[in-house]
Amino acid sequence: MNIEEYFARISYNDSHKDADLQTLTDVFQHHIRAIPFENLSMHCGETIDLELESTYNKIVRKKRGGWCLESNHLLFWALQELGYDVCILGANSYEPAERAYTAEINHILLKVVIEGNSYIVDAGFGGAYQAWQPLLLISGKDQPQIPGIFRFAEDNGTWYFEKVKRKHHISEQSAPSTDTPDLGNIRKIYIFTLEPRQINDFRELNTYLQVAPDNLLRKKSICTLQTLEGVYALVGWTFSEMKYNYMEDMDLLQVTTLTDEELEKTLKEKFNIVLENKLVP
Repeated sequence: MNIEEYFARISYNDSHKDADLQTLTDVFQHHIRAIPFENLSMHCGETIDLELESTYNKIVRKKRGGWCLESNHLLFWALQELGYDVCILGANSYEPAERAYTAEINHILLKVVIEGNSYIVDAGFGGAYQAWQPLLLISGKDQPQIPGIFRFAEDNGTWYFEKVKRKHHISEQSAPSTDTPDLGNIRKIYIFTLEPRQINDFRELNTYLQVAPDNLLRKKSICTLQTLEGVYALVGWTFSEMKYNYMEDMDLLQVTTLTDEELEKTLKEKFNIVLENKLVP
């Protein structure tokens, strides 16, 4: 495992002498535009291992993506190598269909401290709720980014993370979107505390998510990747392409249903993924 090989994987070739906010932002943006958020292993008959070497081989050498436990673990290692003060946190994600946060922690994120300021760095949420820059950990402050406005609210040691949504303009040839509608324009994302975690704290979760039939990651094959303009997403046989701020406060969404043949081609062309085993979407 070496940092230069990781940098080659994310196409990052700038200076990294200083463990400052600018370098953190640059590395983070290269990471989310090169490494897809994906759970394809569990739909290809492969087991997802939490060992760092295994994650490194999968993402860096085999040019795959990973879900939050893999992508953020790899980023945690890289930031440590670069000299950042970084720790792992755990979060409970929001379930729109249930209108509630999960009872158990089911997400991993990172906190980085630079010159006394804490930033939340999360490369593992994927889709349209993926932030594009580190977020200052401050309560009640709007933090506008290209994907939308993000903000935290703190209540008695619990931090709430949410995004202000934009409207979608769905192109005419697209199939209708089947997303669960949210009330209003605020999308709750997850809640977390600042209690530091170790990767071993997530071993049970890693196993559970791969076998529990009722969780979304088992029900659907998902692959999403941030682009310079928006985000690509492949969910089952449905490929969608979102372009942020196509018009004022409006994102452009194009949705296509793929055939099995097109699926493989799309994974290669849009996500730079070539699978070793057959995907069952």
